[in-house]
Amino acid sequence: MRMPSWIRQHLAAVRALLVFTVVCGIAYPLAVWAVAQVPGLNDRANGSIVKTADGRTAGSALIGQAFTDNNGDPLRQYFQSRPSAAGDGYDPTSTSASNLGPEDILDTLPVPGAKDEEDNPDEGRQSLLTQVCERSKAVGELEGVSGARPYCTPDGVGAVLKVFGARAADGSVPKPTRVVSANQGCPAQPFLGTYLGVRVECAKPGEDLAAGLTVPIRGNAPATPKVPADAVTASGSGLDPHISPEYARLQAPRVAKARGVPVAQVLAAIKHNETGRALGFMGEPAVNVLRLNLALDKTHPYRG
Repeated sequence: MRMPSWIRQHLAAVRALLVFTVVCGIAYPLAVWAVAQVPGLNDRANGSIVKTADGRTAGSALIGQAFTDNNGDPLRQYFQSRPSAAGDGYDPTSTSASNLGPEDILDTLPVPGAKDEEDNPDEGRQSLLTQVCERSKAVGELEGVSGARPYCTPDGVGAVLKVFGARAADGSVPKPTRVVSANQGCPAQPFLGTYLGVRVECAKPGEDLAAGLTVPIRGNAPATPKVPADAVTASGSGLDPHISPEYARLQAPRVAKARGVPVAQVLAAIKHNETGRALGFMGEPAVNVLRLNLALDKTHPYRG
């Protein structure tokens, strides 16, 4: 007896499902896994896991991590990684950049007593400029150098004014009637006393300053700051495990002092763990922070 066509069609579909399940869901993944276990490939395929001298897993050479204590403060005996915008930091399930650009220079100040949509205290929003300024100040204090940067205030926020008054043809405000330091919430002391003869005010949280002309103030910071760019900006993935040799050398005196060894020995460890440009011409030299810290743990263990 011939089966109805609709039954034959369903049986053909089931057979196709079983075949493709075996081929694509079992055979192909097993083949890829087997190739990945070939010597020379297996380390990367398995996550480039880095282990300590006693065999414990310390992390991955491909993913950055924080070297901080339980309070989030940097451990002085370790080199610090660059900032991360991935989740709470270096979260591979939330890899991302901040998506903030160079024109993001105005903060949203938190309003005391206000709540956000989830009924949490209002924390406001830091601009990219203020994030950079705050990080530069913190790194400068940690490493014992000036954290000053152009367009940053001494207290670590973006040096941006909102200038009110009649606009000239070119959009400027030649005779201001009011000037506000937009990123310094009251009762903070504004970074400038006066601007074009008008006293600079601190910003009142929640006040709408959109009508004012935005004027970034460069200040007198050097064009080349002591704190390098990768110390104050996150990578595009938020997972970058490397820092620049310049940032590593900036940290060397602190690490050497904490470990009780000459700076020259720490600088030698940096040089030993430095990688060149990919294929000799792509990218910039870099230092893997985890590998460098583990190398120092092996040769110059911390005794504190």
